[in-house]
Amino acid sequence: MIKKTLCFSNPAYLSLRDAQLVIKLPEVEKAENLSADFKKSAEVTRPIEDIGVVVLDNKQITITQGALEAMLENNCAVITCDSNHMPVGLLLPLVGNTTQNERFREQLDASLPLRKQLWQQTMQQKIRNQAAVLNLCSNAETKCMLAWANDVRSGDPDNYEARAAVYYWKNLFGHIPGFIREREGVAPNNLLNYGYAILRAVVARSLVASGLLPTLGIHHHNKYNAYCLADDIMEPYRPYVDRLVYDITEQYGVDVELSKDIKSELLFIPTLDIIIGGKRSPLMVGVAQTTASLYKCFSGELRKIAYPDLS
Repeated sequence: MIKKTLCFSNPAYLSLRDAQLVIKLPEVEKAENLSADFKKSAEVTRPIEDIGVVVLDNKQITITQGALEAMLENNCAVITCDSNHMPVGLLLPLVGNTTQNERFREQLDASLPLRKQLWQQTMQQKIRNQAAVLNLCSNAETKCMLAWANDVRSGDPDNYEARAAVYYWKNLFGHIPGFIREREGVAPNNLLNYGYAILRAVVARSLVASGLLPTLGIHHHNKYNAYCLADDIMEPYRPYVDRLVYDITEQYGVDVELSKDIKSELLFIPTLDIIIGGKRSPLMVGVAQTTASLYKCFSGELRKIAYPDLS
């Protein structure tokens, strides 16, 4: 079952009652001219077991330890945002699988050749998915990208990822003056940053559920990054976010602000349709297939990661 993504952009009280997340609004709680029955009816509850991602995007949100504990026990990812309403923190459960110790060891023991082969597969599918987005959203020629994808060798020593990225961003958002894909760049970089943060949380949550360490990457290895593996595995999924952001700019204009309405559209990322192995599923379910196949690659049961095919 696909889990829900909840975003709280206004002041709220979040607590736990009977395995339900109880949501109260402080303005209603403090109002003296409202009856007790009305205040009670204004409460909203959501089953904890149905929640996959929670985004906390207001400094006046109060959440109880009981609610946090219940969410983490049910493998929910909790994202906190900064003063600019951009995701700044990610909270995940420490234990997500019954055979976690065994799985950690198999992940740690993965050979360098295996990790390079897995990165090769990751880059090939990312570039192919980028080419598919260009086909859908622009008139750019994509034969070169497909050739680059086929030419990616183990570990991508020729850095076809970077070559493809330059061509991809130039043709996807090249019509936007001054656009360069960078975190602090002009819009729609703000939308891409927010969307990738949601995607990262979904992937990290699924890695934990598969009994893997999100910190230990197959390629990314920045010592300050606690989610190197999540950043690796989300690469072929990024083009799904790119396409959604492109559609938003087509609808609202290229200089779009990260408003509540836009955030609401980006929060649908976990439910986007994807295809893995010829079968359609929501993105969150597909990510679970991907991380499960990654573990089987570490254990020697498989040789290939199950990635989505956007084409």
